[in-house]
Amino acid sequence: MQRRKLGSLEVSALGMGCQNFAGMYGPPTNRQEAVRIIRAAYERGVTFFDVAEVYGPFLGEEITGEALSPIRDQVVIATKFGLDITPEGQVRGVNSRPDHIKRVTEQQLRRLKTDYIDLQYQHRVDPRVPIEDVAGAVQDLIREGKVRHFGLSAAGEATIRRAHKVQPVTAVQNEYSVWTRDPEMEVLATCEDLGIGFVPWSPLGMGYLTGTVTPMIVHGPADLRANLPRFTPEARRANWPVVELLQRVGARHQAAPGQVALAWLLARKPWIVPIPGPTTQDQMDQNMDALQVQLSAADIKEIDDGFAQIKVQGARLSPPMLAMIDTGAKLGTSSKGGSGMSPLR
Repeated sequence: MQRRKLGSLEVSALGMGCQNFAGMYGPPTNRQEAVRIIRAAYERGVTFFDVAEVYGPFLGEEITGEALSPIRDQVVIATKFGLDITPEGQVRGVNSRPDHIKRVTEQQLRRLKTDYIDLQYQHRVDPRVPIEDVAGAVQDLIREGKVRHFGLSAAGEATIRRAHKVQPVTAVQNEYSVWTRDPEMEVLATCEDLGIGFVPWSPLGMGYLTGTVTPMIVHGPADLRANLPRFTPEARRANWPVVELLQRVGARHQAAPGQVALAWLLARKPWIVPIPGPTTQDQMDQNMDALQVQLSAADIKEIDDGFAQIKVQGARLSPPMLAMIDTGAKLGTSSKGGSGMSPLR
């Protein structure tokens, strides 16, 4: 397995997102099967595993902890805080108050069966808590040895820079893929300038870029995509040229469209580490095989030029979900000259 650096943190070039085992796109994966797939990914060279308290809620961390506890010192575990979740699993918004962060961290350590978290992200910017206070709380946890690296998710340039001044940010995790280009506005340049790694979530466009989410598929009520504008049957039909573009390039490499989508991300920058989230062994193996796909400059130009001619239909998230994304981390906004969603002290 190739290796890459997120700041000073070395990880496998391709990570694994463990969200989908907890049932984000349907019922949760059988727990024993999820544990087996995570361990199989490690056997294939994956050392970077990503999860969050809200996946399940809590179930994702429990599965990840069970799977990785026998090999804990050989892997990098990333998780996220920042949401207000009741013990029963009801999500009541965001909460990044320092006392809440520290309390949640203790719970995460128990679920993950470990005494330290390699990379701890703020999941969403809290508009009531200065990002400096958030960074300071994680800095305290780093000094105590409970956390090793600090990250931000769904954050724009202003927030990243403010946080980085207090506690160096190791990685930023925002949505990024062939059909979701929001980080190209300001976030990628910020990461490059500050030496921060970038972790694209949903690198396969919530499965759409694999070519398996056809317009005919009906998403059940337990599937997150059932309520997303980009996943209406009409939008899926309108956006199919994106998949056809990836298929054309893939045909030259004997690669599936999803593999081309991952190879495209890997070719963007050497400090980008995608985290596709499989639910089956076959999906995991196909994702890993994307590392063998070497796109040429002509391939990348064909993808970028072709995509520029396609008008993607439908917002990538629902309005309430987009409202939680930081200024500068979503199309149509910019944090340049501002302070982002996080309040000033």
